[in-house]
Amino acid sequence: MNDDQFEGKWDRMKGSVREHLGRLTDDDVEEVRGKRENLLGKIQEKYGDTKEAAEEKLQEFERKF
Repeated sequence: MNDDQFEGKWDRMKGSVREHLGRLTDDDVEEVRGKRENLLGKIQEKYGDTKEAAEEKLQEFERKF
């Protein structure tokens, strides 16, 4: 999913993000504001992942969504 698609689907995805990535708080999800790179940063921060591992988590979520 490219950045524009991600941002366009953000309102529908927010709840699913919280379910799939349980360490993210509602505030974290709101702070992302539909920006894929921001979400990757939050995943790295909350999970202690490398950028590559965060990307894998996000791609897994995108496939399910």
